[in-house]
Amino acid sequence: MYKSFLSLIILSLLFFSCNKTQDPFEVGKQHLGLLTDSTQVKDLKNIYANDSLVKFTSGDEFAGSKNNIEIFEKGGKKLLILTPEQALDSTSTIESIQIIDPRYKTDKGITTLSTFKDISGSYNVSKINNLINSVLIIVNDLNASFVIDKEELPANLRFNMNMKIEAMHIPDNAKIKYFFLNWNMH
Repeated sequence: MYKSFLSLIILSLLFFSCNKTQDPFEVGKQHLGLLTDSTQVKDLKNIYANDSLVKFTSGDEFAGSKNNIEIFEKGGKKLLILTPEQALDSTSTIESIQIIDPRYKTDKGITTLSTFKDISGSYNVSKINNLINSVLIIVNDLNASFVIDKEELPANLRFNMNMKIEAMHIPDNAKIKYFFLNWNMH
């Protein structure tokens, strides 16, 4: 009896100690590497201990504008731009993340180097917004927005702000300009 109980404890310890480590470049609906949708600004120094954090502080802290936090590798390569939900609040969570580095990828392999065909072939496009210089592709399944420069579109679609742009109007080889995760958006 004692040996079986001891064996069960050892087996349990072995099982729980074999946890999968989190890929620091994995992009999910509610996480990006070790960063989650509930991570607070004060926790960023621990999560990115091997990287550099640069906080942009606007000239007027009373304006209430949000201050971006840029994440750089020690070598100087920009990885991410984080926007806190509340300005100047260390307990604020992250509202959105602009993904810069192409090593960050979704479970379906989408990166900043992907094309519209990659996105539409992997995810359900929820909405397409026609902006001044770009097209915003919204994917609710991922809490993500992909920005494609209008230069990637046919000439007749670049200058008409009133035109409703559909997925069929966007060339398959149109490249992503920016890639955002949008958390805690109200």
